[in-house]
This record gives sequence, structure tokens and C-alpha cells, in this order.
Amino acid sequence: MAISPLGIDDSADQADADPEKDLSGEAIAGRSPFQLAMEQLRRDKVAVICLGIVIFFYIVAIFAPWLCDLFGVQVDPASTAERTESLEYDGYPAIGPPRHGFTWDHPLGIAPSVATDNLASWIYGCRTSVVVATVSAAAATSIGIVMGLLAGFARGGSATVLNWIIDFFLSLPFILVALATAPIIIMRFADQPELLDAASLIALVLILSIFGWMTLARLIRGEVLSLREREFIQAARVIGVPTRTILRRELLPNLVAPIVVYFSLMLPAFVAAEAGLAYLGIGVVGMPSWGQTINFGSGGGYFNTYPLYLWAPILGILVLVVALNLLGDAVRDAFDPKTRR
Repeated sequence: MAISPLGIDDSADQADADPEKDLSGEAIAGRSPFQLAMEQLRRDKVAVICLGIVIFFYIVAIFAPWLCDLFGVQVDPASTAERTESLEYDGYPAIGPPRHGFTWDHPLGIAPSVATDNLASWIYGCRTSVVVATVSAAAATSIGIVMGLLAGFARGGSATVLNWIIDFFLSLPFILVALATAPIIIMRFADQPELLDAASLIALVLILSIFGWMTLARLIRGEVLSLREREFIQAARVIGVPTRTILRRELLPNLVAPIVVYFSLMLPAFVAAEAGLAYLGIGVVGMPSWGQTINFGSGGGYFNTYPLYLWAPILGILVLVVALNLLGDAVRDAFDPKTRR
């Protein structure tokens, strides 16, 4: 505490003279809104736990081949004879559940009728869901950012056309387009089985991307409509800054929070959508998928007789989607000052 010659405490006056220091004389470290949001996320125990769960699933997806080698499992039996030896006369597994005891050779059992290892199918199914959801969400977010910036900043006829495009895609029925696309791809690549797997994966990513960007575009358009009338945007236009520079350097940094929030909420939606489409038979083909396993298990009537075969992929989808949703809610609360706890 600083005392003047007249005996007056002038520490408050010194603090006012030096606004970057507090009363103790220590420098005050400023924090950006992003740093405040990250600090809140670190204090949120639910968000930290969900982030750990999401990281676990991504590790499983990235290192799927090595994990299968570690557990000594593979998706398809090495030979027809091995498949025959692994199944009983009615198609149920000859080793492991549901009729036999637990075995480390197949920790989650063997798929009936096809004799594929359930653990290997679960691991590669996780890779399919994570890859499809991440790539689709990234593509949809990129399209939504571009369309939202252009639709919000454009004026006159250009703005009308861009808004019409957004409304047109919003009016398209997602399920009907997906149902119509799957048979076309199968017929187109029926004589090229080596390309059918990749074509079905690319088509699924395109479908999810094309039908996932409109909400973000409308959100960004509304933000841009309010930001484009601000003084810093008007000043940039007066001094002749190109439009693309204004969009990239002036508007886009102010839209980071809604973009991050929307991307975090889009991931669980696409995980569930991929599994749902695979369950309907219009997802990826030629590669393991949680939705395909559920489709085969429920169609074969194994829900009561072989519950492990169905519950493994169902629990995988449930845990991943719930963790992503809770993490997305935490990100939204952290980046939105109006809902910040």
C-alpha cells in the first residue's frame, strides 16, 4: 500500500494510472473469449469425461488393424473350412456364446451364419462410423460456412439466388434421396465389385454432407447480416478492402463460436444417421458397420437367442452418440455467453 507524504493512501490512484496492474502491483493477464471457454470446459467434469470417451473411440478407429492384431481377431475367417468348423448345424457359433462358454479367442463371440468375429466387426464398425461422421461433418461445415457468408454478405439478386438454393436443399426429403441413390450406385458398380465399396462410402459421405449444411448456412447468414452493418466492416469497404478479404479476415473470426458449436453437435447426428442408413440397407457395403450388424441381427431374430451379437454395436452407438451430444452441449454453453454457467 502506497502512502503519500500527507498520509493519504494513493494506491487506488496508481491502479487507475496503470490499468494493466491490480492494487498489489501485479500485471493483469487478459484472456480472450476462446480462452475463457476452454477454461470452463476444463472445469466441466462431464465434458472432460465425454472428451475422454470420444478420444477412446477415435483411437479405436485409427488403430483398428493393430487392435485386431493385438486381440488376435479378424473380420473374415481365413478359409471356408474354418467358417464351417466355427458354426453348428443351425448356423449358431460352435464356440463361445450364446451356447458355449467365454473364450479369449473370440471375446465378443462369433457372428451366426457368417462366422465373422464380433470384436473385429465392432472395431472396424467403429472406424466406419467415426470416419463417415467426421468427414461428412467437416464437409457440411465447410459448405455451410461458404454459403452462409455469401448469402449474408451479398445483396440484390445474388442474395435472392443464394437464399433460394438454401431453401431448395431444405425442401428435399433426406430419406427419399438416400433410398433412391443406393440402388443406382449398386447397379452402376455391380460389375465392378472392387469399386463398389469405395463408391458406397463416397456416396454416403456426399449424401450426409449435402443434407447437413443448410442449418449452419442459415445461422451464419443471420450473423453476417448483423455484422456487415458494423463500423469495422463499413470502414474496410470504404478503404477498398476486397470482399474475399473482408469475409475471411473480418467476418469469419467473429463466427468461430457458432461454427465450433454446430460442428460438435453435427458429429453425433451423423453417427446416428450412418447407423440408421446402414440398418435400412442403404449405407456402406463391403465393410463392417454397426448399423449392418444390427440390421442382420434383428432380421435374423437373434435379439432373444443371441443378445450379445446385437448389444455390442447398440452400446457402441449409444455411448458414442451420448458422449458427443453431452460434449457438444458443454461446448455450446462454454462459447455462448448467454448460456455460460
